[in-house]
Amino acid sequence: MDFRMLGPLEILDGPRNVVPTAPKPRQVIALLLMRRNTLVQTSELIDELWESDPPASAMTTLQTYIYKLRKILTARNSEEILFTRPGGYTLAIPDRSVDLHRFETEAGEGKSLLKNGDPAGAAEALRRSLALWRGSALVDVVPGGLLSSYVTRLEEFRERTLDLRIEADLQLGRHQELISELKSLVLSRPLHENVHASLMIALHRSGRRHEALEVYQVLRRSMIDNLGLEPGKELRALHQALLSEATGGVLYERHQQPVLVEPDRGPVGHPEPEEQPVAAAPRPAAAPGVPAPAQLPPDIADFTGRESIVDQAPALLAGVGEHDRPPTAPAVAVISGMPGVGKSALAVHMSHTVRPFFEGGQLYADLRGSTGRGTDPSEVLHGFLRTLGVAESEIPADLEERSKLFRSTTVGRRLLILLDDVSSLADVRSLLPGDPECSVVITSRRRLHGLGGAWNINLDAMDTAEGRELLARIIGSARVRRERNAANQLMETVGGHPLAVRCIGGRLSGSPGLTLSGLATQLNCSEKLLDELRLGELDVRSRYDFSYEGLGRVEQSVFRLLSILPPRRFTADSVVELLGSDSRSVEHLLQRFVDSHLINIVRWEDGGAHYEFPELTRVYARERLLDTLSGDGLEHGGIWPDRRRC
Repeated sequence: MDFRMLGPLEILDGPRNVVPTAPKPRQVIALLLMRRNTLVQTSELIDELWESDPPASAMTTLQTYIYKLRKILTARNSEEILFTRPGGYTLAIPDRSVDLHRFETEAGEGKSLLKNGDPAGAAEALRRSLALWRGSALVDVVPGGLLSSYVTRLEEFRERTLDLRIEADLQLGRHQELISELKSLVLSRPLHENVHASLMIALHRSGRRHEALEVYQVLRRSMIDNLGLEPGKELRALHQALLSEATGGVLYERHQQPVLVEPDRGPVGHPEPEEQPVAAAPRPAAAPGVPAPAQLPPDIADFTGRESIVDQAPALLAGVGEHDRPPTAPAVAVISGMPGVGKSALAVHMSHTVRPFFEGGQLYADLRGSTGRGTDPSEVLHGFLRTLGVAESEIPADLEERSKLFRSTTVGRRLLILLDDVSSLADVRSLLPGDPECSVVITSRRRLHGLGGAWNINLDAMDTAEGRELLARIIGSARVRRERNAANQLMETVGGHPLAVRCIGGRLSGSPGLTLSGLATQLNCSEKLLDELRLGELDVRSRYDFSYEGLGRVEQSVFRLLSILPPRRFTADSVVELLGSDSRSVEHLLQRFVDSHLINIVRWEDGGAHYEFPELTRVYARERLLDTLSGDGLEHGGIWPDRRRC
């Protein structure tokens, strides 16, 4: 079979296209194709199909779509290629049978050839790659949030490949042949500076300097009218060179490859890189006269653990290292986890780690999504734009227009943006920058499905060693070494919860005579453990309150009742038995709790998930249940034996 996504969606079985005609199955197979040979989570497929409002029958309906697709795909294949995996599905097909892979391969080869001084070979390879497109990507599929992000990435990659092919043709002296094509592109991309620059060069080489200057003036007026911005530094330099009397040559630099162009001639004077290395043109850090922003909150002096995540940040956020192809979209990291697990602390520390790579500055906003009184993204954009030097009078009132202006303003700036405590994707989309050299770090209490290509970090509690190290940094390593076993017991009592460890450390630090073993006994004997985990502004219970209050009434009731289950680990079947409800409703509720990081999936066995309460989450759920029963005047002594009696 041949799978095609660069245009109308097609699965060709010989001459016959076997793609389903119904819209939602087309979405499913398109997403599976886009993520071929990797696991696509069930929750991602449900979000793609129904976004934020899936029906109660979502899981069953999705399984029906998968069943029908599997029948289509196996009709002429002896081997199954659509597999059910724990937590989702995998479409296992060879890359060579997908037009997207062939496009990426040819485009990568063309870029490499151009970089190595072979514009003729590059032009041919880039033409072959672009010839695979039969229209806009997945043009006949109605995309949800996740597919939309993939389609946007593909279209941007296509535009970048076209820019490279035009550059190769310019280096080959095909300026006259390019003029008609470039004029058409200027009409369809009226604010695209690279296209206008290429047209100016082609016109100039053809002896039509006055037309080249007119192209610049049209673009400048359009940018000022629509964006309130002047053209970028490179384009202004090209314009000044054309205006000067010394028009015998114009130095126009792309990809660190200087090209001297003259009227009616091709490029001349290509220096060998090793003889005359040319540095990349510096990216402007900020608007003239405006200092680069440095809004990151201060880092935490005693930040501990998370080494494997922090070590990956330079490569995944700052692009440090070797890469097959240039980025076409900003790098995005999404940190989610249970209340108090240290999402903001990690985000701030990680951002400070990569800060030197972002000479354009750093922007920060607390969206307060967990409080129920979230910050309006429009107000955040207003602050960002003012910081970046946009005059108050030029900032539009409409959110969408502000977002467009923000994307335009961030072009040419290498910015790092930290968005803390985000509640939904709707808050994020309007705040994403326009330049692929920018990066974004997001924290959220919920998993944010739908950000294609994001680095998703599901933050868990600390292990015993990490928790013990954090405690040692707070109270001194000598006290921890003296009572190592008691320190381990404290970590077990609070389940390695970072905020709880800080509360414990604060109490021990303020009471030099209090031993670790004495505090461990005190915590284990407490009937209300969360009362002990409160110290000044550090309050574990209040963090859980925000997440609990964000649940619906039925969800709150089920969350409380889950604490009745005697073992810490449980299955959907045990919850069905507890509630007397149907399995589909139970699975939907459990998935909501998983997405909110109130419970975890610890393993898959016999076709079903096994869930686990984090230690303090279970304590909180139990506390809420007992408070509810007490408020109803009911006895609860036999519902859950108190394991903390001494």
